[in-house]
Amino acid sequence: MGTMTAMPQELEDRFEQYRVELRGFCYRMLASPFDAEDAVQETFIRAWRGYDSFEGRASLRSWLYKIATNVCLDLRRSGERRARPMDFGPSQEPVATNLNMLPETTWLEPAPDELIVAADRDPADVAVARDSVRLAFVAALQHLPPRQRAVLILCEVLQWKAAEVAELLETTTASVNSALQRARATLETAKPSASEPASQLKATDRELLARYVKAFEAYDIEALTALIHDDAIQSMPPYDMWLAGRDDIFKWWFGPGIGCQGSRVIPTLTANGSAAFGQYKPSADGRYEPWALQVVELRDGKIGELTFFLATETLFPLFGLPLEFEGQ
Repeated sequence: MGTMTAMPQELEDRFEQYRVELRGFCYRMLASPFDAEDAVQETFIRAWRGYDSFEGRASLRSWLYKIATNVCLDLRRSGERRARPMDFGPSQEPVATNLNMLPETTWLEPAPDELIVAADRDPADVAVARDSVRLAFVAALQHLPPRQRAVLILCEVLQWKAAEVAELLETTTASVNSALQRARATLETAKPSASEPASQLKATDRELLARYVKAFEAYDIEALTALIHDDAIQSMPPYDMWLAGRDDIFKWWFGPGIGCQGSRVIPTLTANGSAAFGQYKPSADGRYEPWALQVVELRDGKIGELTFFLATETLFPLFGLPLEFEGQ
């Protein structure tokens, strides 16, 4: 059966094989798994409607990426970008008066690896893909103008040739190379810190994470001190306050954040190439209420960064975490 006589189900199946990688591309562009899913759905709708004019002049994959890129550019023409608390200014004192909540659309949102990284590829490609969805890297990408962002992702992450990207963006190879150069320069100034990819965690790292869960649940400051770098950082979107240094993190945990004492912490899907946990805070009725999706990043055998995403109503279902937890 030729491409132009593809039946609806066959066409749907052909689109579907690219869903995860397209979602990963849109996630890097938009920094939200929900926006990325919407963008992929819109991509498939446009592709379905325009399939008769496709005529197989390019590969189906290239054509879908062209549509997805245009969808993402349309969504970001307003100039708004999602960010992390560290993008708004220096770290602050760990006091409750520094808590300033910004709208949900302000924030970069985490995504389960299984939704944005195609695991059925070559292991080396999977490792690169996981590295390119790290929270700090995705946040750094948002500093780029949308077209530069698309060029950098297509060339650096997906390894497309400049000529292929030029064809996709309907521009010249020279223009693509120039955009790539500017994008690299911008990323240098917003360079993400290195941390250990969860896909490459050693047995000692997994054991460290298990010790962290036990220590956090016990609120054992001595055990936590041994596990967390003294220059670790912590953030808590949707609040713009972030903390630098283990001392300030502990001042928060044992001060304004003392309500987290006695929490239960359960492992969940890997998020953005890092270990993630659902944190449930004890409530007055003896149950536990969803409090945060913790994304824990390791560096040099200790915890280097903790992000507490507090939008549990949307994130817990995405990560397969229950919204009710009675403990054990």
